Amino acid sequence: MGMTSPSRRSLKTVSNTVLVLIAVCFALPLAWLVLASFDPSATLSIKAPSSFTLDNFAKVLTPEISFIPLLNSLLLSGGCAIVTVVVAILAAYPLSRYRLRINKPFLYGILFGTCLPITAMMVPVYSLFATLNLIDSVGGTIFFLAASSLPMAIWMAKNFMDSVPISLEEAAWTDGATMLSTLTRIVVPLMRPGIAVVAIFVFIQAWGNFFVPFVLLLSPEKQPAAVSIFNFFGEHGSVAYGQLAAFSLVYSVPVIALYVLVSRGLGGGNALAGGIKG
Repeated sequence: MGMTSPSRRSLKTVSNTVLVLIAVCFALPLAWLVLASFDPSATLSIKAPSSFTLDNFAKVLTPEISFIPLLNSLLLSGGCAIVTVVVAILAAYPLSRYRLRINKPFLYGILFGTCLPITAMMVPVYSLFATLNLIDSVGGTIFFLAASSLPMAIWMAKNFMDSVPISLEEAAWTDGATMLSTLTRIVVPLMRPGIAVVAIFVFIQAWGNFFVPFVLLLSPEKQPAAVSIFNFFGEHGSVAYGQLAAFSLVYSVPVIALYVLVSRGLGGGNALAGGIKG
């Protein structure tokens, strides 16, 4: 049993080779991104810069190019994450705690909603926004981004909520607690890691969304960074690869920082384990 059969060794070699190829496919664009951001004459080819410079960062780190679009992205993505998480928890609670006939069809409908392409909905959505005078409205765009993120968020929140024992709520109900109080004081604190996962998922999805803000937000000062990246492809009839790479690195920093902060600030299942023991 200690010996590894030739077939297993060959299978392990093939799987490792495939994983290495996949890693290379991801590593090469990242390597180009880092090298091109410090290259004064960057091109599409991956090469070490002849001289390292911070000129690309100096050109993109301006209020018009970076700071205002990044602030708009934070507003859109943060607002979308907050609205989506709150609504998803309220919608997931009855699906998790009550056994109704409508639960399974409703969940299947949610699953179907995750398959709808956003491009197929934009024509009627644009017509609706034009009727309601919500074109170029940051608030309207936030609510639409939240609505498009809700199906997957409800599905994820429901699965996380299922892991919280209902016996904890039943003990609180016997003491006279209401359903809303048990939700906010027992369920939500115990599923904080799950809420963080949903929030990060929704935030990143909204952060990288180009099509919706591009269609619904017309004013340049309201457009997020995902749309302002598009400007690097049209200036002066050529692509500023160095500035594009530098802006892309700056654009990725808030998402990475959010992930690191949330992963460090939340423990795994310690709160849930302590609640069960108590």
